[in-house]
Amino acid sequence: MHAYTVFLLAFIEEFHWGRAESSVAYSVGQLVGGACSPLVGGLADRVGSRRMVLLGGCLLTLGLLGSAFATTLWHIVLLYGVVMTFGATCIGLVVLVPLVSRLFTAQRGMAISILQSANGFGRAVSAPVAQILVDGLGWRSAYLLQAGTMALLVLPLAAMFPRAGATPSAPDAPATAAATAARQWTLAEAARTRHFWLLLLVYMFTSIGSFLVSLHQLAFAVGQGFEPLYAATVLGMGSFLALPGVILTGTISDYIGRERAALLAYGISIVGVACALLIDGPDQHLLLWLHACFFGLTWGARGPAITAKTADLFPGPRLGTILGVITIGSGLGAAIGSWAAGLLFDLTGSYRLAFILSIAAYVGGSIAFWALRRPMGR
Repeated sequence: MHAYTVFLLAFIEEFHWGRAESSVAYSVGQLVGGACSPLVGGLADRVGSRRMVLLGGCLLTLGLLGSAFATTLWHIVLLYGVVMTFGATCIGLVVLVPLVSRLFTAQRGMAISILQSANGFGRAVSAPVAQILVDGLGWRSAYLLQAGTMALLVLPLAAMFPRAGATPSAPDAPATAAATAARQWTLAEAARTRHFWLLLLVYMFTSIGSFLVSLHQLAFAVGQGFEPLYAATVLGMGSFLALPGVILTGTISDYIGRERAALLAYGISIVGVACALLIDGPDQHLLLWLHACFFGLTWGARGPAITAKTADLFPGPRLGTILGVITIGSGLGAAIGSWAAGLLFDLTGSYRLAFILSIAAYVGGSIAFWALRRPMGR
C-alpha cells in the first residue's frame, strides 16, 4: 500500500496525469479506509481476526492483480482506492489492536508499538523495492509480482491467528480481566464523551500533517533534482527508523504518559518537515537525509499512543468498533492531506505551502492530544 508513491510517478509518466489527478486513488483509499473501519471493527468483534485476515489477504491479491491491467484512472481508483484499501483495513489496526490490547494491559503501549512498527518496516522497504521492480520489470509486472507474493502468504498468515471466540493466554491476562470488568464500553456510551471526539480530532490532524508530505516525498525529491532510485533509497532508509521510533514512543508512553510521548513525536516530525522546506537543489544531500530521518523516525509513532489511549479509555468487547469509528478521522485526514498536496503543487508548482500546512496540522494534533489529559467527562 505504501508503494503507491512510486507508482504515482509511473502513472504520471505513462498516462500524463497531473499530480492532483494521480493522487485521487490514494485519497479515495484513505476515505474508504476511514469509512469502512467501523464495519471492519464490528466484524472483527464478531467473527474474529482469522477470518478478517483471510478476507483482507484475498482482496489485496485481487486488487494487485487487477492493477496490473489498469488503463484508466477509474480502474486505479476502484482497485487501489476501494478493493485494496478494504483488504488492507481487514489486516489493519482496527482488527489487530483489540486482540493485542486484551493480551497486554500493564505494557499495552509497548505491545501496540511493536505491532505498529511493522507498518514502518513495510513503508521503509516498499519505496526502494518497488522502484527497483518498476525500473527492471515495468509497473505492470511489478504489480503482478506483488499479487503473487500476497497469494502465497494469505493462507499461512490467516492460519496463525486464533479462531473466533478463542482467547489466547497472555502474561497479564488477569490484569486484562480486571480492567475490562470495571466497565464494558459500547460505541454509544463512548461517543457521548468528550475524549472520544478529541481522539478523532487527533487522528485527523495527525493524518493531514503526515500525508501532506508522505505521498509526495519521492515526487518532491525528484523535482528538486535528486535521482529517483537514490531518493527512494534515502527516504526508505529514513523510514526504517520508524521501527525503533514507534517502539520507543509506545514504550515510553507506558511510563511518561501517552500525551507527553505523543508531543515528543509531533516535535520531531515538525523538524523533519522543516528540513524539507529548506531543500532547494540536488546538492543538499544532508537536508534530504535529515528530512528522511526525522520524518521517518516518527512515522506512525503517534499511533501506539493514540490506540493505547483508546484502549485505556474504552476497554471491552466493543473496542474494535469504537476504534473503527475513531479511525474515520485518520482516513478523512489522510485523504485531505494526500489530495491537497497534489492540488497545491498543480496550483503553485511547489510543495512548499503543503509542507507549511503539514506543520500547522501537527501543531493542531498536539493541542488536541494534550487536552486528553483532563479527566473523562460526558
